[in-house]
Amino acid sequence: MMRQRFESALTFAEFLEQAQANAALWRDAYRLVRVPEDAAARLAAIPGRWHFLVMVEDWCGDGVNVLPLLTRLAEAAPNVDLRVIGRDDNADLMDTHLTNGSRSIPVVMVLDEDYEERGWWGPRPSALQQWVMDEGMALEKSERYRRVRTWYARDRGRTIVDEVIDVVARAAGDVGVSAA
Repeated sequence: MMRQRFESALTFAEFLEQAQANAALWRDAYRLVRVPEDAAARLAAIPGRWHFLVMVEDWCGDGVNVLPLLTRLAEAAPNVDLRVIGRDDNADLMDTHLTNGSRSIPVVMVLDEDYEERGWWGPRPSALQQWVMDEGMALEKSERYRRVRTWYARDRGRTIVDEVIDVVARAAGDVGVSAA
């Protein structure tokens, strides 16, 4: 089932063509984002073939910071490909990847070469998510989002890349190990 979902999902280019909300922002983010130099090599060194199935919607501010970066990472790592699906069109899958009971996106599902899900990441880097859930929720929405954007700008994608690569590395260690 996951193989069919992945193969019928959009490439990032197809996602960009269909984007209606913030289309220029998505294109600019992709054009400007840079993957940390060592990241692609670290990911490429992990054994196996990996697929990133990213669940997002084009209105998602966190998605604008995550998806273009992970697309560039997948383009630079020969053992990874990436596809995009919508949250709203995949409620059943979204409901298996809730964050604190919420349908928060983006969600990055890490699939192995047999399209079995081996882990997932989302919706934000862990330190940022912790801040949002603690201090951030006490702020007015516009101030919270301003601070989130500042966090992403200062981090330059380093934490996202590190956390997603860590998910893949853990998954590679789990491949072939059955549950007791």
